[in-house]
Amino acid sequence: MKKIIVIISFLTFSLISSAQTDCEYSSNVTDSIGTYKSTKEYLMHERVFGNSQTSIFFSLINAEGLLSLNMQLISKSSEFIAAKCFDKNSKIYIQLTNGKIVTLIAAETDTCGNAVINEKETIRLLNGYFLFVKDNFEELKTSPISFIRIKYVGEAIDYVCMSELASEVDKKTYAPDNYFINYLKCVE
Repeated sequence: MKKIIVIISFLTFSLISSAQTDCEYSSNVTDSIGTYKSTKEYLMHERVFGNSQTSIFFSLINAEGLLSLNMQLISKSSEFIAAKCFDKNSKIYIQLTNGKIVTLIAAETDTCGNAVINEKETIRLLNGYFLFVKDNFEELKTSPISFIRIKYVGEAIDYVCMSELASEVDKKTYAPDNYFINYLKCVE
């Protein structure tokens, strides 16, 4: 009986430890100025349709104890791509599976996507930083994401968060619904 309990305990511990996500940083610096940590970009949404592609990446940042989210929107198309912009009123609304909504507010004022045009396609890149509000911050650690609404200048676009996203572009599999559960611990 004791052997069975020991075996079950060992299996449970190994399953829990293997289920935890390792922290990967694009930047992790501590110097005389302070500390700065940034997780690697993580694919949250991808849409490939015909000759166009849209991808949204998140990364978490801790700069001197201030937590923020970097959102990057990359659009590629052989056709014209309308610019999307952020301003001081831009927000990211994250609806969790427990029904709560977490709001992130824009950290900077007016920023629009930069465009790069070559013979084959137009590529537009929009980068924005958003700050966490303390109200529901703890909810992000325990409840998966079901839905994300990004409020750009002049429009809001809704994105459904999937439990598994198989990228057509980099051929990797992502779990966007558990992004905060897996990676907030990396920057706290």
